Amino acid sequence: MKKETRLILALDETDAEKALRIADSVSEYVDAIKINWPLVLSAGPEAITRLAKTSDVICDFKVADIPNTAELIVRGAVARGASAVIVHAFTGEDSLGAAVRAAGRAEVYAVTEMSHPGGLTFTSIHAEEMVKMGERCGVSGFIAPATRPDRIRGLRKVAGSLKIISPGVGAQGGSAGAAISAGADYVIVGRSIYSSDDPPAAAKAVCAEIRSAL
Repeated sequence: MKKETRLILALDETDAEKALRIADSVSEYVDAIKINWPLVLSAGPEAITRLAKTSDVICDFKVADIPNTAELIVRGAVARGASAVIVHAFTGEDSLGAAVRAAGRAEVYAVTEMSHPGGLTFTSIHAEEMVKMGERCGVSGFIAPATRPDRIRGLRKVAGSLKIISPGVGAQGGSAGAAISAGADYVIVGRSIYSSDDPPAAAKAVCAEIRSAL
């Protein structure tokens, strides 16, 4: 995944054609497009392949299953054209390792702490342990919350040079500049871009905020 703007668009649109139009319109401002189940369930898995023609695609499937199932999901996403897949780390080293092996040359990002308030209940308590486990398993990086920059800062100390991508910017209240300043490599922005009346202008504004924090 390239590292030019450091902006990842979370494209949770459920209209496939609209999603493709938005992706095309913001392509110069984003390093990757992250899609989740809402788009895949409405548009089908071919949405991965279609979007991959525009940008690197991160499948945010938050895989949380036994090793065999994790392997099948990751392998299927990569076969469709995904450049990366997001998986949960709490399932343990065997499942996480299976996901990494199934990805081949594609990247795997492990969720260590979620960005919503509920993320404080369980995932944040064990986040540092999951980072250490992810490093042993060979993941490319981790998910850390832009809504809590202090947690990005703390997880960066454990993650070393591995990548950190941070969701929660915009609608959830996180700041792109604060996340980058705290140690995130990329920020993930969704509704404030794709629901905007002018998605390219909204993406451009986030890019400017990121640059100001570098």
